[in-house]
Amino acid sequence: MRARYRETFEDGPGGWIAWSGPGQPAPAVIEDGALVSRSPWGIDSNHAPPGGGYLHLLFILHTAPQPNPGPRYGPLMAGNRFIAGGYPRDFRNARISARLKGDVDLKGAELRLHCQSQMGDKAINFVLTSQPFVVTPDWSEQTIALVPDPAQWLCLGARHDLMNVYGWDEIDNVLRDVNIDIILLLHPLEIVPVTPEAHGPHHRRPEVDYAVDRTYLPSGHIMLDEIRIEFPA
Repeated sequence: MRARYRETFEDGPGGWIAWSGPGQPAPAVIEDGALVSRSPWGIDSNHAPPGGGYLHLLFILHTAPQPNPGPRYGPLMAGNRFIAGGYPRDFRNARISARLKGDVDLKGAELRLHCQSQMGDKAINFVLTSQPFVVTPDWSEQTIALVPDPAQWLCLGARHDLMNVYGWDEIDNVLRDVNIDIILLLHPLEIVPVTPEAHGPHHRRPEVDYAVDRTYLPSGHIMLDEIRIEFPA
């Protein structure tokens, strides 16, 4: 296994993909040699309360071949240089450096790293809440450390009707084998229905079952020029 992954997007997305909404993976957009993600962003409600909250998924990289990627994800995963390069899936104490910039109104959200692993019959999702990336108007390089310290992470769990799909576990177990993906995403989001929901905003799916007031959601764009992952020896 190689101990240092580096992607500059000079030869395409390298397996990185975007996401437009539930069931809508999308090709990554490259401009001036960098990935770019623009609002309006889709709302991932798989982890709505009692889970850890709603997400905007910006930049996604699968870290292992998926058994049934389906006709939508399969073609987008082609050319994944992380998987083809045989990089480790043990992310404990790995360091991730990203060169990025943007013009974005975050509305209280942060640009955070997400890790997802299949453990038994459930997918376990964590976001690194203690080390967000800061989006600045000019290019900046920032580094985060994936320490398996529970105090630094939030387990996203599952919404009320997906507890058979997603679940809760320990961050050390997830980082030990990140066998689904890593994502740069915006979290947390404030979801406000355009009209009142009889059972509150978390019972049904925003943007799928009811319209949301987007003035409460982040807007703008974020660009990712380079990302590196340093794995411990």
